[in-house]
Amino acid sequence: MYGDWLREQRESARLTQQQLADMAVMTRSHIAHIEAGRRVPSKEDARRLDSALNTGNVLSSFLPQEDVAVADYFEAARLLEQQAVMIREFALSFVPGVLQTERYARAVLGTSFPRVSEEECDRRLVTRLERAKLLDDAEMPVFWTLLDEAVLRRQIGGPAIMAEQLNHLVHLAEIGRIQVHVLPFALGVHPLLSNMLTLMWFEDQPPMAYGEGLWMGRIHDAPAIVQELQHRYDFALGNALPLKESLALLRATARDYERHDLPNHPERGGAERLA
Repeated sequence: MYGDWLREQRESARLTQQQLADMAVMTRSHIAHIEAGRRVPSKEDARRLDSALNTGNVLSSFLPQEDVAVADYFEAARLLEQQAVMIREFALSFVPGVLQTERYARAVLGTSFPRVSEEECDRRLVTRLERAKLLDDAEMPVFWTLLDEAVLRRQIGGPAIMAEQLNHLVHLAEIGRIQVHVLPFALGVHPLLSNMLTLMWFEDQPPMAYGEGLWMGRIHDAPAIVQELQHRYDFALGNALPLKESLALLRATARDYERHDLPNHPERGGAERLA
């Protein structure tokens, strides 16, 4: 409803999205995302929109209140993620949140320590699945993911869930929505081995980076640091498997999980085989 109202006010003022974007010092794509309900403007963006449309403080006062459940240190990165035109992720242990299936995400959230209630787990799951809507747009943001092979091999939630998750990555790559590359175990040490990394580019601000470890996360906006992290990512990407080989590995690993989940698979317990 917020996006619909914004569009109605813009059209009443006989403004195109680009004209409103110029007046509010924003990008046309950001206006389009707000009108489509995919993004919520910041307080400052809403203030500038009110000023451009002469709507008093309506857009500022009635900003949708997001009921999000994420770690405090990730909130700033989550908001930046919604504004990015290009995202490049490196994952060391888990599939990146934006690319997780519902069952895989629930299994990951179930590993939290100390354990959280079922209700809180559900809240976090809803937030994670909402983040995945970034990929609903067929083109923006451009999304690349670089996966350590450990992400494929570490079994999260069981063989069936892993097979579903890996097949989901293959599907997204096959339709051209994401680019995916795997850093194989055989490579040994690589420049991103210490923790996960997200690189983000924007239309109207300099690129930023987000790094995360255990119970901590940090936004980097200093140009020298961001450039260094970009170089590390590029160096690791240069040693990763090409897209075709990466997809072949994902498919083969998914098939292994599917076979492992069969009732008569030799690695399953005897009681299960006889059940």
